[in-house]
Amino acid sequence: MGRSIGIIGAGGWGTALAKVLCEKGDEVTLWCHGEKSYQEIQEKNENRSYLPGIPLPRSLKVTRSLKEAAAGKNLVFCVVPSHTVREVMNAALPHVDPQATLVCGTKGIEEGSLLPMGEVLSDIFGAPKREKLAFLSGPTFALEVAQGLPTAVTVAAFAERAALEIQEALSTQNLRVYTSRDVVGVQMGGVVKNVIAIAAGICDGLGLGYNARAALVTRGLAEMTRLAIRMGGDPLTLSGLPGLGDLILTCTGELSRNRKVGIEIARGKKLDEILHGMRMVAEGIRNTRSVYLLAGQLAVEMPIVEQMFLVLYQDKKPREAVRDLMQRSLKAEIA
Repeated sequence: MGRSIGIIGAGGWGTALAKVLCEKGDEVTLWCHGEKSYQEIQEKNENRSYLPGIPLPRSLKVTRSLKEAAAGKNLVFCVVPSHTVREVMNAALPHVDPQATLVCGTKGIEEGSLLPMGEVLSDIFGAPKREKLAFLSGPTFALEVAQGLPTAVTVAAFAERAALEIQEALSTQNLRVYTSRDVVGVQMGGVVKNVIAIAAGICDGLGLGYNARAALVTRGLAEMTRLAIRMGGDPLTLSGLPGLGDLILTCTGELSRNRKVGIEIARGKKLDEILHGMRMVAEGIRNTRSVYLLAGQLAVEMPIVEQMFLVLYQDKKPREAVRDLMQRSLKAEIA
């Protein structure tokens, strides 16, 4: 008999996870915030707003009730945008079974508090729930997962049994799941890579070449690792799927929303104009500011993140940002 699973968030990633789990024989309920996606899935078995052309299993239940999505479920996935996690999960809190494992598939730092999603969820659900918290990350375009293309991800948890539970629940012939105990490293890789991907999009949009992009991705990895170490993460985690793997995908893939934002900025578009034309969330936009502020708070040097903050929020010209990065004081690569 399959598990009873609730997925809170019907964007591309939440919908792709729902499809994978339904096809494994689990009983899945998907919570939609928007009426449009709800009606599309309910009436046409397709989330045309986020995964057009992907038929969804008829066994998938869709709801706009958080109670229906969370109550009595063995597993509850949180897959809403990072800036809505506290509001949505506070509303879901009364309905989540104390014994249910909670899986965070959202990558972000909360604005204001500068807390990673794990700390936000711990704050909402209380310290005892930490043993039932897990974090899913890695190089994943939702469309490819939904299409059944080979994908590998990492699930991290404070308690090993929670990670093993999610590993078993999600693993299929085409989805390989690794486990980790490095909750900090897994989360921070997923956060910082989105900021670096915007920079990679600017690099490509300005036509700076492959050498520049390779240098940018490599130095972005150095910044990501520096921040994770400062927060207690394992540097080896950042050389794996949640770090380097996700960074490569998001900085080079044609489906990357954050990379597309950077390309549009390089073409001269203003941030407000780009946001107005986007249906899906590009987490890197909000997280550029959050990571920049967090790095300042922790005294971690992150020059690429700093320049992205200046470009996005202080109207600095992209070419000036490139110039300032290239003309920084000379130093050893690994100090």
